[in-house]
Amino acid sequence: MESLRVALRERTYPIHIGAALVGNPALYAPHLTRSVAIVTNEAVAAHYLSVVQGTVASAGARVTVAKIPDGEHAKAWDTVDAVCDRLLADGCGRDTLIVALGGGVVGDLAGFVAAVYQRGIPFLQVPTTLLAQVDSSVGGKTAINHARGKNMIGAFHQPVAVIADVATLQTLPERELRAGLAEVIKHGAALDAEFFGWLEANIGRLLARDPQALVHAVRRSCALKAGIVAADERETGVRALLNFGHTFGHAIEAAAGYGAWLHGEAVAAGMVMAAELSRREAGLSEEEAERLRALVQQAGLPVNGPPIDPERLVELMAVDKKAAGGKVRFVVLNALGSAQIRSGMPDTSVRAAILAASQ
Repeated sequence: MESLRVALRERTYPIHIGAALVGNPALYAPHLTRSVAIVTNEAVAAHYLSVVQGTVASAGARVTVAKIPDGEHAKAWDTVDAVCDRLLADGCGRDTLIVALGGGVVGDLAGFVAAVYQRGIPFLQVPTTLLAQVDSSVGGKTAINHARGKNMIGAFHQPVAVIADVATLQTLPERELRAGLAEVIKHGAALDAEFFGWLEANIGRLLARDPQALVHAVRRSCALKAGIVAADERETGVRALLNFGHTFGHAIEAAAGYGAWLHGEAVAAGMVMAAELSRREAGLSEEEAERLRALVQQAGLPVNGPPIDPERLVELMAVDKKAAGGKVRFVVLNALGSAQIRSGMPDTSVRAAILAASQ
């Protein structure tokens, strides 16, 4: 096991990375209270609920289980209400610890419930997908979706710890593994050219679920994100660099209908669009834009967006929560590993970037 820390003064917390961690009582013990509420879904529960439930119960905690539907559509008010109702019915108070056991949807939803339930209770992330382990479980962003945009209703609420067990990735469906690789590629493309090169050399090992390669990819992704979050917890500056590919990607998700495209799939196509915009407006070389496109393709991810009118994507990007001063902010690359935030991009270039990566 390896551990990193997200340095946020009194809210500093550890990220534990390794294999066979889900049932390790020592990782839960520092955070347990008299009451624990495990939020999960049926797919994850079939594999890991009994292990986690038994681990926290053996420490003397009273356990409540709240299962939510699988899929992006679960990030909605009615699911929040259902989970809160379960907690209230079981007498869960402000000293209850929520354990988010699952992928990004579970983590986002459970974290949002933790942020608002009785004005805020602690929660612990146990991410079981690659996407959640390298991205959504770290940094304290919690949210649900709105018909007009993804993650439009949410709060910053940091976990007390993250337990990233790469052994859980062995039961992950192939499509979800590939979707998680999009966020890994994002970290290299935006922040670390050396890591991007490592990914080019090791994408086959990651697709084959080689444990050592997975640990390295998760550790480096978490280290990069932890450094950014420590510097800019609430995304007023540098943290926005982590949104490379997401402005286009969120628009793709909303236009296609939540769940039609996995988040990582939309981000993958969004990164190709962002690379094309970078080539036109930020000085990214054609060679490096092609390297990014090739790696996305090698990961088995889409390099083209869905057949949606580019004007619809532009319309959705205009209401993206990352817009500022009435202008859409894009994360662009002037080189691999070197991202910057730009607003006021020419509409002609944005539309051209969309068309260049359209089916």
